[in-house]
Amino acid sequence: MNEQKQNDSIDRNRPETTSVSNRFETNATAAASTKRVLIVTAVDAEKEAVLRGLGDQAAERFDVIAAGVGPASAAAGTAAALAFASAAAGASALAQGSAAPSQTDAAQASAASSRPGPLAGTGLTPAYTLVVSAGIGGGFPGRADVGSLVVADAMVAADLGSQTPDGFLSVDELGFGSSRVAADAALAARLRHELQRAGLAVSGGTAVTVSTATGTAETAAELLRRVPDAAAEGMEGFGVATAAQQFGLPALELRAISNAVGPRDRDAWRIKDALDALQAASSILREVLTS
Repeated sequence: MNEQKQNDSIDRNRPETTSVSNRFETNATAAASTKRVLIVTAVDAEKEAVLRGLGDQAAERFDVIAAGVGPASAAAGTAAALAFASAAAGASALAQGSAAPSQTDAAQASAASSRPGPLAGTGLTPAYTLVVSAGIGGGFPGRADVGSLVVADAMVAADLGSQTPDGFLSVDELGFGSSRVAADAALAARLRHELQRAGLAVSGGTAVTVSTATGTAETAAELLRRVPDAAAEGMEGFGVATAAQQFGLPALELRAISNAVGPRDRDAWRIKDALDALQAASSILREVLTS
């Protein structure tokens, strides 16, 4: 979520915490038998737009949560949801007497246990097949117009690194990890294609994640210097994608553009239009993922 979402029309409720475990316990039986999709937004206004787009049957395949604003809240909320769902599915399987898993289930559990991450050594498998970061945000002029959509090719933490006398060094350049998570390329391309077929304006490129939303032309230019193919700016995508990566799951980022990345101009923000675009895109997302 971009900081530009801070206006009276956005209800900045606290991220979902106490209700998360209850929801995933309720969905435990379904999760155990049907792989699901987790969609993560920052705030309730985005969550509600996504749910409207998914329609009345959303609960059969999708879980949608508002995890909070910023990469830390997004990562923590996503990881908690993934962990709850995996544990609930495992408990449900045991309660149903699944003492002898199928060869396929056993192979999946073995793979999950052998790779690094929160499920390592647990014998549990992920309850989801995909994690999607969805919300509204900023678009770089000439690449993603206000009111359009971006389905990212990658999620990059554009301000994760260090300032030096010679300029910014990314965490990659420092040798301390990676600031980039690639999206599921085939699925991102398919979603863009279907959005275009539906008559919606959409582009690809990188979605940059920042902890402080851009408010000057100088900062916008610096972000493009760091990430030349940047198309959208948000505050959660990299956090969501990192959590998904820890669980061995693919990720997507879907942004509806509410404002131009650059000088802060509240009068030019089109939050309602962006939420409407997010709703429309979520309807197409449902068709792509359930067809």
